[in-house]
Amino acid sequence: MRKIRHIAAMSLDGYIAGADGETDWIIMDPAIDFAALVAQFDTVLVGRRTFQSMVEVGDEAMPGMKMFVFSQTLEQDDYPDQTIVSSDHLKTVKDLRSQPGKDIWLFGGGVLFASLLEEGLVDTVEIAMIPVLLGGGIPLLPKSAARKMLKLTDQKTYPSGIVFLNYAVK
Repeated sequence: MRKIRHIAAMSLDGYIAGADGETDWIIMDPAIDFAALVAQFDTVLVGRRTFQSMVEVGDEAMPGMKMFVFSQTLEQDDYPDQTIVSSDHLKTVKDLRSQPGKDIWLFGGGVLFASLLEEGLVDTVEIAMIPVLLGGGIPLLPKSAARKMLKLTDQKTYPSGIVFLNYAVK
């Protein structure tokens, strides 16, 4: 069975984006091999807000990956290169997990992350802790998310001060 891995950059105070959705605070450390990271996946899951922010900057596709966008408002006809999932999102994710392929990247969306985590569908939480304090913004998880225990499985510190933390979901 394929693993669903939530990978995100997060500020030291727990935010994945600033108050206005900005991500300009995320350091691009040349010591991190992004190509090797991305090569581990062939499918990406994205929430509507994250996807719309990708569209705004012209990055609505991730080459080499099948993208599933979870939204009840977006129309499939408007985004023919992605799959818009507007209903039965749990069934869609369970079906994807059972298909052959590489791991699945849960790329963005605190609400999507929380719903999949609550259903036991997230295998790992991998956080690139960026050495910045934002003081507010979009949290990793919404306040309504259920508590989940994690087990640290790996850690690495980069020259920029980024600490990459890998956790298995218990």
